[in-house]
Amino acid sequence: MRRLAGLVVIPLLLLSTAACGDDKGSDSASDSASTSNSGLPAITAGAKFGEKPTLAKGKGDPVKKLKVDVLSEGKGEKTKEGDAVQVNYLGQAWDSDKPFDNSFDRKQPFDVTLGAGQVIKGWDQGLVGQKVGSRVEIGIPPELGYGAQGQGDIKPNATLVFVVDIVKSTTVPKAASGSEVSQDNIDLPKVGTNLDGKAPSLTIPTKSDPPKKLVSNYVIEGKGDVVKDSDTVIANYVASVWKDGKEFDSTYKQGGKPANFPIGQLTFKGLKEGLAGKKVGSRVLIVAPPAYAFGDKEQQGIPKNSTLVFSVDILAKV
Repeated sequence: MRRLAGLVVIPLLLLSTAACGDDKGSDSASDSASTSNSGLPAITAGAKFGEKPTLAKGKGDPVKKLKVDVLSEGKGEKTKEGDAVQVNYLGQAWDSDKPFDNSFDRKQPFDVTLGAGQVIKGWDQGLVGQKVGSRVEIGIPPELGYGAQGQGDIKPNATLVFVVDIVKSTTVPKAASGSEVSQDNIDLPKVGTNLDGKAPSLTIPTKSDPPKKLVSNYVIEGKGDVVKDSDTVIANYVASVWKDGKEFDSTYKQGGKPANFPIGQLTFKGLKEGLAGKKVGSRVLIVAPPAYAFGDKEQQGIPKNSTLVFSVDILAKV
């Protein structure tokens, strides 16, 4: 179980369906066709890339299989599994004409790593192979959406429809790359320097007391841009408890699929401050004392007042 996924102010989209904005339709009509060639619900306003669309209610029986209709094709590279993709979207149920969520009102694109299991399967499958700059409409049957359990305002066994604008796509490397930095402080944990995409070793000293202040040191210093509070970081990591060295979380045990950390929304102070200011492509040792971790509260089996240790590969940012 990836415990760190919850250390953000708001849940990742499509793992939650809280409504956003007033969901009024766009006032900008388009001269292009407002109907889909594949039988998906028609766009009734805002048909151009970048405009907030409105969708009609689906007609007839909902789609039984994943259906993707390219409404307008961009000129960028095709997305592939593992890419960090930035999109704007609007989603509603097949039998409704009211959206349950959209990013257009927030005026902030949504970041997702394709194939990492961060979103429903219909997104992971439907967005792969589409060109950056494209607008696509995706019909998603229940088994590729929220299935029989539903989610929030979405009814059980609902067929979903999304209009998605693919704004940007970034290829995510498998590991950090750059120059090794000396790890000569015997009182700090040592991190492996392998660059093969496998989990690095994380060795915590048994005869040293944990530091009282936050530690954020390069193990491998990359050559990329510096991470800012406004960035979303794509990262692989290993996390352990200082006291017993027990590993409590690792993306490498999730099939090596990296996590997305919107830096400005992280509630975990150690990661928020430890990653900001570091370069993309780096491997960073972060030691978070209790005040920078969970403090005097037990958290999912992690004892209270624990110092936590992380090795984080900053693979990309969006």
